[in-house]
Amino acid sequence: MEFDIISPGTTDDLLKFISENQGSNYRFGAGYTDLIPELRKEPDSDLVVVNLATLKDDMFTSVGECDKGIRIGALVTVHEICNNSDIEKQYPVLHNAASSLASEQVRRTATLGGNLCTASPAGDISCALVALKAECEILSADGTIKVVPAEGFFVDVKKTYLGKDEILCSVIIPFNEEGKKIFSDFIKVGTRRSMEIAVVSLAYHIQYEGSGEISHAGIAIGSVAPVIKFTHSACDYLKGKNITVVNPGEAEEFAEKVLEYASPISDIRASAWYRKEVLFNISKDTILSSPHIQFR
Repeated sequence: MEFDIISPGTTDDLLKFISENQGSNYRFGAGYTDLIPELRKEPDSDLVVVNLATLKDDMFTSVGECDKGIRIGALVTVHEICNNSDIEKQYPVLHNAASSLASEQVRRTATLGGNLCTASPAGDISCALVALKAECEILSADGTIKVVPAEGFFVDVKKTYLGKDEILCSVIIPFNEEGKKIFSDFIKVGTRRSMEIAVVSLAYHIQYEGSGEISHAGIAIGSVAPVIKFTHSACDYLKGKNITVVNPGEAEEFAEKVLEYASPISDIRASAWYRKEVLFNISKDTILSSPHIQFR
């Protein structure tokens, strides 16, 4: 496995390289937890790796508030996300997804941008960000930035929205609605307890009034379709319902609506039938385990 490496120190250096090398074979690297194993398995000739780990730009490396919400740079590590108290308090689904990713050693080097740009249908952090209705900020070689919903960032297995002259620079998670309570978590079902890749995953971020009325719902599913899916009709179904008073029949109807977005395959880790059964059950159980539940 041989390749050349360049290490831009500034964003201007990075954009200059991108602009001048549109016809070249290059890849971006930061934590290298996915890229190195991939290149060992499938060597890429005449490759240049752009080492983003040397980049010094808050847009890529910091976590902070902006007008629309919390902005997280693409080079922020999973470890940093796990240890950010604001993320843990305001967006438990993202904190828990980050905490479930691989091992502590991997979390210290793996980056937010790497998890998204790998575009795995089993991406833990990607699933959480889709549930949160996050937006991806994409920097073009000409210096302009465009914004794409996380849901639309993934176009196929291992394929993103990014063009050859573009790079993901940050992600924005919208602020929670003021005064609302939060019911938010990431559920991951794997074939083993340690460092598992999800067989099925469910990310949810629900906001509700003190009375229990749901005002906002974001639910995404992973490992059951070519890309991570936002379950629009399931979210719409929950809005206006009371999260503290649940009819078991409503929980099943909700689970059926989640299942509408699943088109799993059978592989070495699980059958399509198993994935659908698990997704239905964890979706139903999620609503039945909601805060202060009362059955009617």
